Amino acid sequence: MALTNKDLQVVIERIEHMFPEAECELNHRNPFELLVAVVLSAQATDALVNKVTPGLFEQYSSPEDFAEAPLEDIEQAIRSIGLYRNKAKNLKKLSASLLERHDGRVPETQEELVKLAGVGRKTANVVASVAFGVPAIAVDTHVERVSKRLGICRWKDNVTQVEQTLMKRLPKEKWSQMHHQLIFFGRYHCKSQAPQCPSCPVLDYCREGQKRMRKEGAAW
Repeated sequence: MALTNKDLQVVIERIEHMFPEAECELNHRNPFELLVAVVLSAQATDALVNKVTPGLFEQYSSPEDFAEAPLEDIEQAIRSIGLYRNKAKNLKKLSASLLERHDGRVPETQEELVKLAGVGRKTANVVASVAFGVPAIAVDTHVERVSKRLGICRWKDNVTQVEQTLMKRLPKEKWSQMHHQLIFFGRYHCKSQAPQCPSCPVLDYCREGQKRMRKEGAAW
């Protein structure tokens, strides 16, 4: 059963109270570095990406640098990140596209961003939101898991449906900040394998959490 709008408002307020300063944890100095970091973060943790990008950006700080670099050198620079070969190809391709179509600048709209190699809707939403202040909700594994556990979305919903539901049910002015707060809630509290249900401030609204607590109680 889905959360009512009234209950959802309470849940939002409590999560906001838990993580008022939630923000993008990928280190970057400009929109291009953010774009590269988000591409690298696919199926990798932000912490791992943040270990790699300081050295990477020392070598390659612009689209020109990536476009002109040998593919093997880029692969070597990001080798510790999963799917590094495919990501290196995408970084070269998207850099070339930025130079050819956007004068080397990162486009501000999701529509233009998703045309770049390796950039899906999640990546586009993060870049548009964080770099340019465009209201957006990027659905990563944390946002998807939390939205379904809390009953904001249906278990059978795909990523696009989760995004559409959140956009419909959350106030537009809260989209970007709530995206980060839901990530923090999922990353640090409502974890995949060990959700902290006993201490959760939204347990009274979370059917999944209450079910887990009953199972754990029965096990004792």
